[in-house]
Amino acid sequence: MAEDTGRMSKTRKIVIIISCVVLLAGIGIMAFPYLQQWVYDRSARSIADKFDQWRQEQVETADDTGERIPYLQELYAAMQAYNLDLYKNGQEGFRDAWSYQESSFDLAAWGVKDNMVGYIDIPQMNVKLPIYLGATTENMKYGAVHLTQTSLPIGGQNTNSVIAAHRGYSGAAMFRDIEILEIGDEITITNLWETMVYRVAEIKVIRPNETNEVLIQKGRDLVTLITCHPYRYNYQRYVVYCERVDD
Repeated sequence: MAEDTGRMSKTRKIVIIISCVVLLAGIGIMAFPYLQQWVYDRSARSIADKFDQWRQEQVETADDTGERIPYLQELYAAMQAYNLDLYKNGQEGFRDAWSYQESSFDLAAWGVKDNMVGYIDIPQMNVKLPIYLGATTENMKYGAVHLTQTSLPIGGQNTNSVIAAHRGYSGAAMFRDIEILEIGDEITITNLWETMVYRVAEIKVIRPNETNEVLIQKGRDLVTLITCHPYRYNYQRYVVYCERVDD
């Protein structure tokens, strides 16, 4: 009798242990996506913070006249010239999808690491992402990307900078919740020189080949967000047009 009681006690302990292991495993499986998102958010925000710190160091570095270091002025002028040329030639190279992967500038030559031109902050989506030049597979793993043959994200009349990101990638939200955005919501783009504020002005769903829908619009200063649609599919594009807000 004592033997039977002992066996039952051992069996009960084993059942309890197995139940606890299964419960903890279940909790771990459910929590894993949230942990992935938390890790990615920390990494993305850290990259943005380091960009701000580096940018501030460059701004504070001055020559004997007290002016901002010359190469940043030259880079800004080169980017403005690129945007103006795009507008004048009607973005003729925008038809070639492969060109999106070719970066517009080699920012490393200007002392800027990883071809990171700045970062985007979307409070409504609780998302802050670095922006890399060129929509390469590698760049899209780590943040948002600027589509080549669209205006560089420095603002200005007759510009439309198209920024793309995955609709969720390896647990990171990225542009997953883009449908939360509504007309009037604000986003910011921080580049090497300033933080620019844009407001959602229009939202569309388009086909992938409707490139005319994301071209420069005369007289406007736009940032256009684009991602796959519907969620988890890839046969349409969800497009959010954001217009610059005057300081």
